[in-house]
Amino acid sequence: MLNISRNPLNKDVDLSKFKSAEQVLNKDYFKQSRRFLTGFAIVCFVMLFLPWTQNISGRGNVTTLTPEQRPQTIQSPIPGSIQQWFVREGDSVRKGDTIMKIAEIKSEYFDPNLVQRTEKQRQAKEFSVESYQGKVKAQNVRISALVNERKLKLEQAQNKILQAYQKVKADSIDLVAAQTNMVIAQTKYNRADSLYQDGFTALKRVEDARVKLQETQAKETSQEAKLLVSRNEVINAKLEISRIRAEYADKISKAESEKFSALSNQLDTEAQVQKLENQVSNYTIRNGLLYVTAPYDGFIQTVLRGGVGQTFKEGEELVGILPAQVDLAVETYVEPIDLPLIHKGEKVRVQFDGWPAIIFSGWPNVSYGTYGAEVVAVERFISPNGKFRVLLKPDPEDHPWPKDVRAGSGAYTMALLEDVPIWFELWRQLNGFPPNYYQPLDSDIAKKK
Repeated sequence: MLNISRNPLNKDVDLSKFKSAEQVLNKDYFKQSRRFLTGFAIVCFVMLFLPWTQNISGRGNVTTLTPEQRPQTIQSPIPGSIQQWFVREGDSVRKGDTIMKIAEIKSEYFDPNLVQRTEKQRQAKEFSVESYQGKVKAQNVRISALVNERKLKLEQAQNKILQAYQKVKADSIDLVAAQTNMVIAQTKYNRADSLYQDGFTALKRVEDARVKLQETQAKETSQEAKLLVSRNEVINAKLEISRIRAEYADKISKAESEKFSALSNQLDTEAQVQKLENQVSNYTIRNGLLYVTAPYDGFIQTVLRGGVGQTFKEGEELVGILPAQVDLAVETYVEPIDLPLIHKGEKVRVQFDGWPAIIFSGWPNVSYGTYGAEVVAVERFISPNGKFRVLLKPDPEDHPWPKDVRAGSGAYTMALLEDVPIWFELWRQLNGFPPNYYQPLDSDIAKKK
């Protein structure tokens, strides 16, 4: 009943005596609401003490764990022109498959028989090396022969000197004997002349003594001449030794000079042979570079150079290739204030773009559509976007990542920290405080040890 009249009836009439008024006026219409609100308040109060896992969220993308598994472009190490394509975009290739053939554009490599001609030049130079080696050996033999001949000649000259000395000695003895005979003949002549003067002997005896004296003087003079000749032979023998030494020194020096000249030419030719071998290897390798091959199993992504006949420089990108087998990883970025909370080996939850997920950030075990990951590396220098890069790999203890995930896809990450009550997390969020400083248990144990 509405009390809109200026003369309310309930003041004059007692409505509680009527059954209908008793059922309407005495009924508690908010009893269920109070019960619901009371129960809801009790539930909310209890929930404030439930555990809540603090986390650090971040955005990133899918990449690969090792650099060689990331998408790359194939470059040609030599300049050339496109001659023939063997693949199309999207084709799968195996390691070593030919992708394209290129042609030379430098005039010094136009000769198709360049390798064979250079090989013949190398063989000719090798024959020259062998010739110089033979010449060096021949000179060594010649030098050995000259040394032996010089030795024999010197021995022969030494023998001549000994013979000359013996002859000088014999002539000296003969001269002494001639001088002795001269003294004797002089004495006999003087005695005969004295006797003749005194008249005791004949003139013929004096004349015979004079003749004998003159013969003895002639023999003495002849013997002195022989002695001088013998001594001159000694001097000549010594001069012969000097001449032999000088002569063979000159011959041996010339032979050694020719030997070292041949050796020098040999070494120079060997250097030319090595240079030609290097050229042959370079030409052979360069011929192999005329075919661009796949560095690993993968898929042709993008052809960066077009039609046949188009020229390019060395190092220019020709075609993009994706590896067939990759170890997926996620690179995410965290704020500098959260960096001390990230540790290598810590667990992270990942939600990939395009995969349905129901996420409860504080209860990761209840969430659906997230995948386990583990921190592999934390960048030591800040990235250009003002954050630090963190690399994640699949958690081997969790279920595997989706097979259809591709490198470059987006990802949302949650690094799991310690558990706190919900009321504490609400109080932290309202005050804008960072998460609790978190250290893994393994690091604490290691520090204690």
